[in-house]
Amino acid sequence: MARVAVLLAPGFEEAEAIITIDILRRMHIEVETLACAETRAVVSYHAIPMVADSTLTERKERLYDAVVLPGGPQGSVNLAANEEVIRFIMAHDEAGKLICPICSAAARVLGGNQLLKGRRYVCSGDLWETVQDGEYIDAPVVEDRNLLSGKGLGHAFDFALTLAARLLNDEAAVREHADHIYYAW
Repeated sequence: MARVAVLLAPGFEEAEAIITIDILRRMHIEVETLACAETRAVVSYHAIPMVADSTLTERKERLYDAVVLPGGPQGSVNLAANEEVIRFIMAHDEAGKLICPICSAAARVLGGNQLLKGRRYVCSGDLWETVQDGEYIDAPVVEDRNLLSGKGLGHAFDFALTLAARLLNDEAAVREHADHIYYAW
């Protein structure tokens, strides 16, 4: 079974995280939420308190099949500034695991730490203008090798369904599930 880590920093965009978690778990993909904070309690962008499954510190040595980085103006800034997060992403990237930022996370976390490595990506707004090491593509979801990025909240279902299809290596099952939830994917 595929295993996914969803990194939750204070100020994370809750809908991007929850939609992705929901779709992956519906597809029977193991998801572990990791608080990028001292405790498992994390407050989202819109002040919704959540309790993560574990802290990143507790799981920093574990390799997952994918690492999801929700955006959020403050959440992506907090992820980008966290050295433990950057080491975790680098270890997964070097192992060829999927790195999956959505919204501002591609530009702020990966671009801000020179982790795009020339790959094509998408992010929200005009944040791409400050990125030096990647190629911005204006699309709902962009895939380049082991990088799968999503434009933002309005495309969170596309992002989550695409990720599920890659992890399961079964687009038909994911399309069937998208139909089940009345989403045209």
